[in-house]
Amino acid sequence: MNTDPNDVNVAGSWVYVVEDDPSVRDSLSLLLQLRGFSTAAFDSAEAFLESDSFERPACVLADVRLPGMSGLDLQRRLADQHAAMPFVVMTAHGDVATARTALRDGAVDFLEKPIDEQDLIEAITIALRSDHEQVERARSRETVLSRMQRLTERELEVFERVTNGYHNREIAEEFGISQRTVEVHRARLMEKLQARRVADLFRLRFELDRPVAAAPAAAGRALP
Repeated sequence: MNTDPNDVNVAGSWVYVVEDDPSVRDSLSLLLQLRGFSTAAFDSAEAFLESDSFERPACVLADVRLPGMSGLDLQRRLADQHAAMPFVVMTAHGDVATARTALRDGAVDFLEKPIDEQDLIEAITIALRSDHEQVERARSRETVLSRMQRLTERELEVFERVTNGYHNREIAEEFGISQRTVEVHRARLMEKLQARRVADLFRLRFELDRPVAAAPAAAGRALP
């Protein structure tokens, strides 16, 4: 697997290191920076949550045992707030139950200290690629929604019927208008949605219907 941090999917991404041991925190941050990642370090889960300028794409690399809120509690907190930021757990006290809990709650990986450098880079790269994809999907969805807002009420109705598989004749009969009028509405909505073919309309509909994570529409967006 290619885990080069200069890959387009991870370049410019952030890793948030949450670790209470200063020496471990600093060494992890330095290692990740030397491999091309941007980092920000925190000595507790609470300090991380108090930050208000998170950049995306990003991932969290957090120790399980932290003063105050644990790493697993932080993972659940982010999930509850729909931050949807990928999470990598690390611990010097790894056991099967802890690993199972972290992975069940959506962690990308579970790393035991002392952490193998290659395992770390691979886990971080996978996590950042995942968030990059989430960010791109959210941005794509926002673009589609922005275009949809340009449609008139009738154009929106025609869009819904077309993407539900209705033919022009069926749409005309339902609305009591001519097929020619349906064709005009269809041509206008396709222009506004920048769709060249009917297949493009279906892709837009699938994009709108696809469930998405709530958070990462844009870089620099604060967590809830």
